[in-house]
Amino acid sequence: MSSQDEQFPEAAAPGPAAAPAEEGMTWWYRWLCRIAGVIGGVSCAFAGLWNCVTINPLNIAAGVWMMLNAFVLFLCEAPFCCQFIEFANAVSARADRLRAWQKAAFYCGMAVFPVVLSLTLTTLFGNAIAFATGVLYGLSALGKKGDAISYARIHQQQKQMDEEKLTGTLEGQA
Repeated sequence: MSSQDEQFPEAAAPGPAAAPAEEGMTWWYRWLCRIAGVIGGVSCAFAGLWNCVTINPLNIAAGVWMMLNAFVLFLCEAPFCCQFIEFANAVSARADRLRAWQKAAFYCGMAVFPVVLSLTLTTLFGNAIAFATGVLYGLSALGKKGDAISYARIHQQQKQMDEEKLTGTLEGQA
């Protein structure tokens, strides 16, 4: 162990704080989100390039933003595609530490901006899969669906509490 590791032991060994934010996600759903992010990046890149072939400055700005979206999606979801960039793994590790709802808000906001900037079919279809990636992360942030038995128990307890409140108010009036 080096002297720096002795001074900062929590930085030397990864603990529970360094655990991924998607602990509640299954492995196949995590891969689905990553694959959707890569496909969304490809669609943003091609649609952004196609959108830049015009003389309308808003379309060009939306196309450049879409290509930037593609780069960010590749950087966060598939850093192996950006091996020539030194900070790609660091950005990917930081993106993996984000919570699912934060990724959802970031990806959806990133995909909506070019559509607001220039509402065309190219921007709509180009950003659709990137937006869907944000939706997938948003759905994972909601968590697992509960079973019917636990919902029935909660409903029964709530009903019982309502009846107790009702009888308490009636007894207080008499």
